[in-house]
Amino acid sequence: MAETGRIRVAKDKAELVKALTSVDGATGPFQTYADVIVFAAALGAKHNKRVPLGEISKREPSPIPQEQFIVRGYDTVINVIAITETKDIKILSFNEDKNVEKRNHIFEEYANGGLELLQAELHGAVDYTERILLMLSSEKLENQPEEEFDLSRFI
Repeated sequence: MAETGRIRVAKDKAELVKALTSVDGATGPFQTYADVIVFAAALGAKHNKRVPLGEISKREPSPIPQEQFIVRGYDTVINVIAITETKDIKILSFNEDKNVEKRNHIFEEYANGGLELLQAELHGAVDYTERILLMLSSEKLENQPEEEFDLSRFI
């Protein structure tokens, strides 16, 4: 179960998370570990990929304090993913002690699934930022309805 007040990262994804940040002179597309994890969780949720963490990274990145997510407004993403997964609004209740842990656990597993997808997508890439932008552009184009080209607009 999730460590109270912290979001954990699987040890086998720790290097990817570090590579995706612009911490310590790196040139990743994200500024913080929290940014990477939220993006990965949203990607995992979109593709319905929830993967248990297994062994947890203890250092770099160590479990991330939940305050880092709250300050950036990412707690909303954590809550929406939890409601979507459980289909129960009561998961947001603070009356039950284990709800925060349950929400974090669900979020961590979707983040791990998203990181797994990113690992596959970024394999062999030199510039992660460019590859992620291409991935997002491709996703956007897939979801746009096809419309016929109409020359009458130019008359």
